[in-house]
Amino acid sequence: MSSVETTVEASSPVILLKRSWKAPIILGVFAVLLFILLVPFGRGGSATLGFSEQARDAVQITPAVLPGHATEIIVSILAVLIAILAFLLAASRRKVPLWLVVVFAVVVVFGFLVWTDTDTGHTLNVTDLLVGALGLSAPLIFGGLGGVISERVGVTNVAIEAQLLFGAFLSAIVASITQNVFAGIIAAMVAGVLVSLVLGAFSIKYAVNQVIVGIVLNVLILGLTTFLYEQVLVPNPALNNPPQLKVINIPLLYDIPILGPLLFSQTIIVYIMYIAIIAIFIGLYRTRWGLRVRAVGEHPQAADTVGINVGRTRLWTVALAGAVAGLGGAYYTIGSVGGFSQDMTNGAGYIALAAVILGRWDPVRVTLAALLFGFAENLGSVAGIIGSPVPNDFLLMLPYLVTIFAVAGVVGRVRGPAAAGRPYLKS
Repeated sequence: MSSVETTVEASSPVILLKRSWKAPIILGVFAVLLFILLVPFGRGGSATLGFSEQARDAVQITPAVLPGHATEIIVSILAVLIAILAFLLAASRRKVPLWLVVVFAVVVVFGFLVWTDTDTGHTLNVTDLLVGALGLSAPLIFGGLGGVISERVGVTNVAIEAQLLFGAFLSAIVASITQNVFAGIIAAMVAGVLVSLVLGAFSIKYAVNQVIVGIVLNVLILGLTTFLYEQVLVPNPALNNPPQLKVINIPLLYDIPILGPLLFSQTIIVYIMYIAIIAIFIGLYRTRWGLRVRAVGEHPQAADTVGINVGRTRLWTVALAGAVAGLGGAYYTIGSVGGFSQDMTNGAGYIALAAVILGRWDPVRVTLAALLFGFAENLGSVAGIIGSPVPNDFLLMLPYLVTIFAVAGVVGRVRGPAAAGRPYLKS
């Protein structure tokens, strides 16, 4: 090696990865809170966790009876050790792996479940908890998928709440008139498309601020459905008495313990949701259509120069997003409770929008984020039913607290599609 090469190598700067303390600090805070909750304020007695949903399940799993306080101490120590490991990884300039965060979350949830069920005299059925979480997550998933499609093409979709609510309203009325659940599903999709076309007309053609249009649509649909509910549906109950979708058990797959009742004993709209997740993922990343959509959402000028009609692509893609979100509205009525009620979405569209951000505009990640929010909401409900010592007001806040911590604490600063929210005016 020459002296010149030696000098160059010696003078080359050593690049060190920047330490990131964000994840370790978050895990550490939750570990300390869990330790304080479970150790000094641990509860005596035992906790019973069940895993078989019904007596007719093909495989019966014996409920697990756990010593309450001993299990709580072990879980809290394990959470602290995981947090310490995260700090050691950050100190050595290594990234905290996602699987470690997932393991930590499972440990925290398990500890909270044991603490909640200890000394209540009730069996906390984990399978029922998961089934309920999936049910609450389904409309969030549909709304989130609609948000992904819309924002990938460059239109910020704050109107998910309006699409869900109007989809629920129209599906209930059409299904009640026709007594056909499939007509109600189609009506929900049409309702979502109508909201999207209004969003597209103002934000794409007239270049109105997309966030403002979305908020106005949310308020408009809320007022419209409330007015029509009081003036039309209340005096005519027959218009708000739709049939409900029946549960379809898939043979053999339904007999799988826990996963069978969770995934393969659902209504047709949930099976449509499975297909939608896969289809949208493949469509966005493996097809020519998806390439065009992402190109318009990232750099509309470049897309225009290669012959892509930016306005038309955005309008039809936003309409498709509305159809997907409208399906989530149908789940509220014909997919679960049946009749429509005022403001029955209760802000779910905004949580779906948070799932879009937390999932970084990816269909699979958005689905996981929606499942997290649905699980948090159902956990609060179940904890209140079995007599948890946690105040009921806190349990009601749980899904929204999870949303805030997930978006602000876990996501932080993220980069969405570059042209999202920006109108394209062809020069």
